[in-house]
Amino acid sequence: MFTLNQLESFVAVAETLHYGRAAERLSISQPPLSRRIQLLERELGVELFDRTGRAVRLTTAGQAFLGDARRILGLSEQATLTVRRIPSGEIGTVAMGFTASSAHSVLDTFVAATRSRLPGVDLVLRERVSGTQLEELRSGELDLVLVRPPVGGTGLAHRPLYREPLLAAIPAGHPLAAPHRTLHVHDLDGEPFVMYSPAEARYFYEVLVGVFRSAGIAPRYVQHLSQVHTILALVRAGLGLALVPRAAEAIGLDGVVLRQVDGIEGEPVELVTAWRENDDNPAMHAIRDLVSEVAERVSSRAGRPEGLDAAP
Repeated sequence: MFTLNQLESFVAVAETLHYGRAAERLSISQPPLSRRIQLLERELGVELFDRTGRAVRLTTAGQAFLGDARRILGLSEQATLTVRRIPSGEIGTVAMGFTASSAHSVLDTFVAATRSRLPGVDLVLRERVSGTQLEELRSGELDLVLVRPPVGGTGLAHRPLYREPLLAAIPAGHPLAAPHRTLHVHDLDGEPFVMYSPAEARYFYEVLVGVFRSAGIAPRYVQHLSQVHTILALVRAGLGLALVPRAAEAIGLDGVVLRQVDGIEGEPVELVTAWRENDDNPAMHAIRDLVSEVAERVSSRAGRPEGLDAAP
């Protein structure tokens, strides 16, 4: 079988049509260059150069072989570059889960950053509720997830990404939606309320129950749903009020007014990223770090000077 050195020598002579210039280009002397060409011709069983005259000319077989030789050398070079890029995480495949609400906070910016910074990584996105994401992460179906806490169990690591406040979602014709109206959490007491499902959206359900308990109020639940966009649709229909994460502003649903609520402490809605502790896929680590970078940037744009500190 011929070697890459033999192919490289053949291409150099074929392109320069001069043994001296080809040898200079390859930084070798002419005798070993001639020897490589002879060995290549012996391996192929054909003459690649016409040696009947003083000038160096390709035979018909040499002309036909030149294109293939260039392609083989190109593939060899590309394979070398590809292998060298794998340890740095520049190439690979990452299956990443995300929640529907995270799609309106960090996911779009993150996908754009991935295409720009890590174009060689094949990112497979799957929308799942947090519980399903964690199950598929443990089973190996997902490599990285964007979930709501807590992240329980052994073998998983996680990092806080992003916090955001809750906003009141109010039908446009409701008195609480009046312009310049200041809204307090106590204004929700006794109001018809579209609530999160305690089973399918347990994280948001428990966050809101905690908010209502701390405020000493009791909204009147009229529906329990799992997805923010569905909740907003029912608010627009006039079924009741709701509390949604600030990321819902990106949905921009006509007929729904989103209003800041006084009396709710801090930014109770949190998003974390999680992965398997023993995962040695360099592409996953590169994607994970890029997610954290994007989340910090989004947090800063939202009015917080810094993102959350990384946690083990």
